[in-house]
Amino acid sequence: MRRRLDERGSAVVEFSWLAILLMVPLVYVMLAVFDVQRASYGATAATRAAGRAFIIVPDGVSEDEARARAFAAAQLAMQDQGLPLSPGQLSITCNPACLQPGSTVTVTLDTEVRLPLIPDALGGEPPAIHLSASHTESYGDYRQAKGTG
Repeated sequence: MRRRLDERGSAVVEFSWLAILLMVPLVYVMLAVFDVQRASYGATAATRAAGRAFIIVPDGVSEDEARARAFAAAQLAMQDQGLPLSPGQLSITCNPACLQPGSTVTVTLDTEVRLPLIPDALGGEPPAIHLSASHTESYGDYRQAKGTG
């Protein structure tokens, strides 16, 4: 058998290029998935913390103060994941009324996660994935009404 001498060593080069071409997109997809998972966990934890903070306000606290405490709790939960939270992303709705026995509080958070490693220099709106989380807490049928004083 005769070997061609000009082909010697090309398998290493071909393998290296193939590995690079396959590994770079795989690593990018993994980074994107990890960022979205981190934001998803943060949003879920933030809505849960905000709902609980809204419900457990002390006696004599107004509804506005309860909302401020809920936002602070949600902001802290998002900061734990390294994500910012603006007031427009969090909404709190009560059914039928806030801080009344038998009512429910629903906290909803809408946010977007930018895809990693995409510069702003490309122009236009940066690509992002929209996330939404919601949590409902019941105030309880046998609790004293709060926020009336």
